[in-house]
Amino acid sequence: MAQDSVSLTFAVADNPHVAAIKSGAIGIRGVAPEFIDVKPQIAAYRRMVRDLEFDVCELAPTTYVIARAFGAPFIALPIFLMRAFHHGGLLVRPDAGIAKPSDLEGKKVGVRAYSVTTGAWTRGILIDEYGLDSSKVTWVVDDEEHVTQMQLPPNVIHAPQGSSLVSMMAAGEIQAGFAGNAGLGRAGAPTSGWDANKIAPGESYPDLFPNARELETQWHKRTGVYPMHGTIVIKESVLKERPWVAKSLLDAFTHAKEDWLPRMRSGEANGATDQKFRAMMDIVGADPLPFGVADNIKTIEALESFASKQRLTPRRLSLSELFVDPLAL
Repeated sequence: MAQDSVSLTFAVADNPHVAAIKSGAIGIRGVAPEFIDVKPQIAAYRRMVRDLEFDVCELAPTTYVIARAFGAPFIALPIFLMRAFHHGGLLVRPDAGIAKPSDLEGKKVGVRAYSVTTGAWTRGILIDEYGLDSSKVTWVVDDEEHVTQMQLPPNVIHAPQGSSLVSMMAAGEIQAGFAGNAGLGRAGAPTSGWDANKIAPGESYPDLFPNARELETQWHKRTGVYPMHGTIVIKESVLKERPWVAKSLLDAFTHAKEDWLPRMRSGEANGATDQKFRAMMDIVGADPLPFGVADNIKTIEALESFASKQRLTPRRLSLSELFVDPLAL
C-alpha cells in the first residue's frame, strides 16, 4: 500500500487522550496534519457543516447525522472522543410542578438548539424509557441550528429577541432547561460572544432525576448504549483518493488513547476530563472511550433512531451511510 504524504487540516478539541497527536509525539502515518484550534469546538461544527472548512473534524454526532442526511460530503470514522450519559442535566424550576418526565408535557423547556446532541439523547431516553410525548413539549431555543437545511418541528420556538434561556428560566418563562453548553450554562452563540461561565444553574435548579447516576448505570447495563459526543469525520474526497487515511487515523487515535489510558486509570493524569472518564469506568468498564463499529453499533443505531423520532432528519440512514469501517478498507 503506497502512502504518499498528504497535508490535511484538522479541527479537534484539546483533550488528554488526543494531546500526543496534536503535539506531534504520535504521528499519523502518511499524513502531515495542520491543526487549527477553534474554541469552543462547537464553532468548528458550524464551520464544517456549512463551509466544509476542514479535511478532518471532530463533530457532534447529532449534527453529523443531520448533515449526512442532507448529503454532506464527509463521512464519520468510528472514533468517539467524548462520551456522556444523559439522565442527568435536565434542570427544572422547583415551582414548576415537574416531578416526572410526563410533567414536561405542556411546559416550555430550554435548549440551545433543537439539534444539540445532549438534547437529542435526553429526549430519546425520555420518549423510549418514560413515554414522553415530545410533541407536547414546547422546546425553546436561543441559538440557530448548525445545519441550515434542517426544518424545525412546529413545537420548537425561538426565545424572544434580547432574551436568553438564562433570563427566561430566572423569570419562569420556561420551566426547565438543559445544563451547561446545551442550554443554561452559557450565553450567546458560539460564533458571537459565547460565554460558557454565565451562570451556575445547578445551585438553584434541581435535576429532573435526582438519582441520575443510578438510572444511567441500569440503563447502560440493560441496553448497551453509551452515548457518544465527539465523532471524527473526514471529507469523502480525501478517502476517495487515499482510502488508507482512514486506517492511519484510527491507528493514531487508538495509539494516543492507549498511551493515555493507564495514566488516567492510575490517577497520574488527573485533570477534569481524566476524572470524568475514571468515574465512568464504574459503569462502562476499563475502556471508557471504545472505538470501532462493532463495539458501538447499539449506540450508533440508538442515536439514528432518536434523530428520526424527533424529526431531526428527513429520512432514515443506514449504518454504511453513516460510518466507514477503517478495518474494511
